[in-house]
Amino acid sequence: MPVVFRNVEGTPNDDVTTWPYEGLVAVIDRGLVDDWQPIFAEIRRSPWGKVARRVEQYLTYRVPDGAGALFALAIERARTDLDTADRAVVAARVREAVAGSGLTNSEFARLVGTSASRLSTYLSGKVTPSAALLVRIERAATIPRSSDHS
Repeated sequence: MPVVFRNVEGTPNDDVTTWPYEGLVAVIDRGLVDDWQPIFAEIRRSPWGKVARRVEQYLTYRVPDGAGALFALAIERARTDLDTADRAVVAARVREAVAGSGLTNSEFARLVGTSASRLSTYLSGKVTPSAALLVRIERAATIPRSSDHS
């Protein structure tokens, strides 16, 4: 039997982002795996969003159990996946900047004030540059070059 909200506006059929906090708690506590799917989908879509934050808040005082551990794991994985995707975007931007500059990796690294080995970690996505360095990297890609690259 599907879970129902009691004493609150809305129903589990509404968009999960519009559920009142008490409705979210009701689905976590009294729902089954099928009932949880909208919550998991929203956590994957927006790991730092309102629903993920509310679930996280509820888990701080809810009696620990398997369901709570499952929701905590869903949030952790969604945030890790988002971080991985964001790192890939930054690495692609760095690769695009270096390729567009027409310089070697060593020349480009010197131009932006880092080492060739550190630039390599940015290119691979193993490390992300600071916001200031990313701005310098993207700016360096648009600087007109003389033929001697000096």
